[in-house]
Amino acid sequence: MNDRMPMPRTELWPEIEPHASGMLDVGDGHRLYWETSGNPHGQPVVFLHGGPGAGASAAHRRFFDPAAWRIVVFDQRGAGRSKPLGSLHVNTTPHLVADLERLRRHLGIDRWVVFGGSWGSTLALAYGQAHPQACTGFILRGIFLCRPSEIRWFLYGMREVFPDVWGRFAGFVAEADRDDLLGAYRRLLEHPDTAVHMPAARAWSLYEGACSTLLPSDDAMRHFGDDVVALGLARIEAHYFAHDSFLPAAGLLAGIDRIRHLPATIVQGRYDMVCPAVSAFDLHAAWPEAEFIVVPDAGHSAWEPGIRAQLVAACERFKVALRG
Repeated sequence: MNDRMPMPRTELWPEIEPHASGMLDVGDGHRLYWETSGNPHGQPVVFLHGGPGAGASAAHRRFFDPAAWRIVVFDQRGAGRSKPLGSLHVNTTPHLVADLERLRRHLGIDRWVVFGGSWGSTLALAYGQAHPQACTGFILRGIFLCRPSEIRWFLYGMREVFPDVWGRFAGFVAEADRDDLLGAYRRLLEHPDTAVHMPAARAWSLYEGACSTLLPSDDAMRHFGDDVVALGLARIEAHYFAHDSFLPAAGLLAGIDRIRHLPATIVQGRYDMVCPAVSAFDLHAAWPEAEFIVVPDAGHSAWEPGIRAQLVAACERFKVALRG
């Protein structure tokens, strides 16, 4: 007789379709796309996409057992299927936090697990600290704390590992502007002419995409090269970077005590070049109770095999724990 616990599932779940969807008017001219799938009576979980501005996709439903979870996926202000695409008007982290809470109430959800990667981990921490009573736990990946050092790394540090990719990114703007890449890109990205802002958006987005995986990925480059992804990601990301992501000066680590009593799993790729592992280690130092998994052969993307497997397994552990 084998008394060992069965190994948790690590493969993505089959594709599913939403059983409800809509557009939520959150004011300020913004309407957010949302959808629910899986078990309407299951444990609620909300998926927070990256960027900011990258948007969510059908594939993101597949981290969760559809028989057990009520899966909420939505696009943040200005991203994906939300309207208007790429809008910076009244688009700040406190507004995104308020939107998320409005969506929870709109769907009649009492508490939910918050699942977020990259910028999604930032928003998850900000939301959890503002509304800990609405959270049952956190599954976080590719930690981004939006500190000035992390933003400098994205703009200039990644050239140490990807000098050719960075060369294309920096080379898109005039040589005289390369000491202020963020300012130069913002001027292009916020230009009203599509012929000006779309090439800049693709250059920014493809730079991030090329640095997101341990090995080159055609799938990643197709995703980041998509016009909707590129415009939302580049324009909104640059806007947030220029404003220190609209976070308190003390940063997210200062508020961890508000959520330390809640279960959490942190999954981090060892060779994450977009959000280097130091941020995940700093978060775990502030939140030692959280389960911390460093994937030894992965970069940043949630679709890296090792990261994908750990995220699915984490969802399975949460499923069992919350059921008990």
